[in-house]
Amino acid sequence: MLSKINSFGLEGIKGYGVTVEIDIGAGLPAVDVVGLPDAAVKESKERVRSAIRNSGFMFSPKKITVNLSPADTKKTGAMYDLPIALGMLYATEQFVCKDLDQFAILGELSLDGKIKPVRGILPIIISALDLGCKKIVIPKANVNEASYIGGIDVYAFDTLREVVGFLSAPELYSPCPKIEINELKEENKYAEDFALVKGQYAAKRAMEIAAAGGHNILMIGPPGGGKTMLARCLPTILPDMTVPEALETTKIHSVAGLLDDQKGIILTRPFRAPHHTGSKIALTGGGANAKPGEISLAHNGVLFMDELPEYPRDTLEILRQPLEDNVITIARAQRTVEYPANFMLVASMNPCPCGNYGSKTHECTCTPAQISKYMSKLSGPLMDRIDIHIEVDNVSYGDLASKNEAESSEKIKERVNKARQIQLERFKGQGIYSNSKMNNRMVAEYCKLDDESERILKISFERLGMSARAYNRILKVARTIADLSGMKDISPMHITEAIGYRSLDRRVR
Repeated sequence: MLSKINSFGLEGIKGYGVTVEIDIGAGLPAVDVVGLPDAAVKESKERVRSAIRNSGFMFSPKKITVNLSPADTKKTGAMYDLPIALGMLYATEQFVCKDLDQFAILGELSLDGKIKPVRGILPIIISALDLGCKKIVIPKANVNEASYIGGIDVYAFDTLREVVGFLSAPELYSPCPKIEINELKEENKYAEDFALVKGQYAAKRAMEIAAAGGHNILMIGPPGGGKTMLARCLPTILPDMTVPEALETTKIHSVAGLLDDQKGIILTRPFRAPHHTGSKIALTGGGANAKPGEISLAHNGVLFMDELPEYPRDTLEILRQPLEDNVITIARAQRTVEYPANFMLVASMNPCPCGNYGSKTHECTCTPAQISKYMSKLSGPLMDRIDIHIEVDNVSYGDLASKNEAESSEKIKERVNKARQIQLERFKGQGIYSNSKMNNRMVAEYCKLDDESERILKISFERLGMSARAYNRILKVARTIADLSGMKDISPMHITEAIGYRSLDRRVR
């Protein structure tokens, strides 16, 4: 007898329909799985065999063929265990369901028949809804993740026997309750706050501008100056995540298997800080299943790269595509996957190998050749993509001993939110949400300069030998500074401050 069960697979963060076909016929007892299964899918026949028997059902002693359609698409993971088991039980008439084709089913089985959670439930449910699916059966452990999507009935169970009981009489069961994301409020659980940062007024101003416009920022200064603490404070002043941002970020973490099952959603902006000894695959993503890497896990948040020159040169150059296009494409022999990568790059570095070049309190022991070699690790094209360069010197004793409390992250965030609101109104309906994402047409439209500002920018452009990309970055930063000031037009004061954040260009060219 033949049976068909609807299920889903994952390609990046997008789901696609998979039909699990089961044929039970004459022949020597065997289970063959076809349809480009990976090792985890091939091994499902042993898990399914034990799960069926330990759940009190009969496993057919005939020849069983399992086909995963479409047959030319690679199937990965253990999410097909449950539909395969149900297909076998339905084909052997161990339960009856009149509307089996209305359900999509997925889940991993333990040997005792319990259903284990699987990765990527959120993107699968969203894709299922887009493809017209109205009912889906998932593991009970994934129910929190699935509760944020309306328009589709989600049924969650713990065991294979429970699913069989449900499919035999679905009218007796109610779908899982939904949760409105807008009603959730994530408390600020960040350990850092700008109120704890002593001194560093210029650096904190640069951080505020970066947060307000979504700009990439590089901090250069001696060890112990507070660069890492400033970076860790940045998420505390970033705007709250919107519902689309929360869902898209959750998709990526769900596929990577990093989602908290109790919460089921990410409401705070990610902060990822990969070590410089990490591999290129760890940063970009990849491997046999083309999983997302640190670049994608930082989507809608912050990617912090400490000691930037310590990263291998080829690893740093990988950043150029996602910084420009906001996506990362992972190409492997059997598949090509594209993940979102719209993150703020926050980087830090020493000005020289000893770390004291330019310091007001310590003497540098490096030769000019050593300093030049150290700085040359960062290419001009990469530096062009970093909007703000700020020098961070050691904090004075007077600042450290001061009893005056610095401005809190909460107050800074209020100004950032106001500036972001201006940008949301400006770019309404254009598909972007911050000044840093403006294209050339938008820069020409929203970053017009008066004669004095044009003269200042022209002189700086020629003296620093800037590229066309750096020119556009200055205009974008100036636009953000004007937004923070609540001014409609860019003034010479704004353009001068923006140029000041590009003064390090001449040190790496």
